Amino acid sequence: MSELINNSEKRKELLKHLILQLHNGEAPEQVKSRLISLLHSVPYNEVVEVEQELIAEGLPEEDILRLCDIHTAVLDGSIDTSTAKGVPDGHPVDTFIKENRELEKRIDLTYGMFDVLKNLKDSDIGDYTMGLRSLFNQLSDVDKHYLRKEYLLFPFLEKAGITGPPKVMWGKHDETRELLKAAHEALKSELTKEELETVCSLVLQPAIDAIEGMIMKEEQILLPMCLDTLTDENWYQIHKETTIYGFCLYDPSVEWKPELVKQEEAIFMPGNAIKLSSGSFDMKELEALFVTLPVDITFVDKDDKVKFFSHSPNRVFERNRSIIGRDVRMCHPPHSVHIVEQIIEDFKTGKENKAAFWISNFKGRFVHIDYTALRGQDGEYLGVIEITQDITDLRKLEGDQRLLSYSK
Repeated sequence: MSELINNSEKRKELLKHLILQLHNGEAPEQVKSRLISLLHSVPYNEVVEVEQELIAEGLPEEDILRLCDIHTAVLDGSIDTSTAKGVPDGHPVDTFIKENRELEKRIDLTYGMFDVLKNLKDSDIGDYTMGLRSLFNQLSDVDKHYLRKEYLLFPFLEKAGITGPPKVMWGKHDETRELLKAAHEALKSELTKEELETVCSLVLQPAIDAIEGMIMKEEQILLPMCLDTLTDENWYQIHKETTIYGFCLYDPSVEWKPELVKQEEAIFMPGNAIKLSSGSFDMKELEALFVTLPVDITFVDKDDKVKFFSHSPNRVFERNRSIIGRDVRMCHPPHSVHIVEQIIEDFKTGKENKAAFWISNFKGRFVHIDYTALRGQDGEYLGVIEITQDITDLRKLEGDQRLLSYSK
């Protein structure tokens, strides 16, 4: 086997041969054993090249997709990523990796719930199911992680001539989405303990496996390949467009900018003015406006996705950028989701335009929450604006205030 160590072509030839043997169903356990023993240190770029070559030689992408889990599981932990470059805090790759760590935390919590199910009392089934729903709501945030790969990363790879792996990975994303959809459907109903055991084994576990498998594929193959292929300009464009899709369970605290980018607004944001029908703002003014307003604003678009929130330092309810792109239903506890759905339905049908709530003692403050339908000039439904305000001091006002007096 020593002749393989420094011979890339022979390693790739052997890897391709073994993958095709797996594809043909030839003694899969023996083939896996050979892969593990002979290819214990396979550079990630060779795995990518072999996959690309197999597609170019006519192996259908559907077959590569079915094969993906088999040969990835075989190579799990064996692929050599030592050639991958390091990344600074806030870099898109750093963000992808830290999102994966957050996903793994939820996966571990889910495994913990699986473990206690066998000893669960019947009286606890309702709370247990609600806990699973909450965890799978959080895990579904992975869709934003996948969307950023699909629409920000993959185009740059394709421009570089790397087309096979992105297609295969996108297919795995779609499979995971279907598995998560099935998990949500299965957890909608009231279930007995026996039914829950079946759901955990046959529906929830495959979804967890798919997410875990993709984490490995990203960190051992995709991200090192992207670091070797994309330029700092490419990464900076990805960084600037990330908030369109939102973050997955993690909000970066560092604003990354490569050394060579000095005038990023001029490069990526032609024109700095936001022109409206009654005036205009530049970007700094608009940012300052939303930070300074004495109310908290959250905008949910017509597709029920959180698209914007004002980030005042004195927000009533905490927000972070991981909610951007998330279905608004997943931003509320399970016991109040039905209220959110009712508001959205009534606003979309035009039955209602406004809904108000107030909390008389939220951390000692009186809080008012107003939901208003956002509509275009033709009445088209554009989404919902949520405005939250601490009105504790306003409710105490009496008489008049006609003289200048600055608040302390």
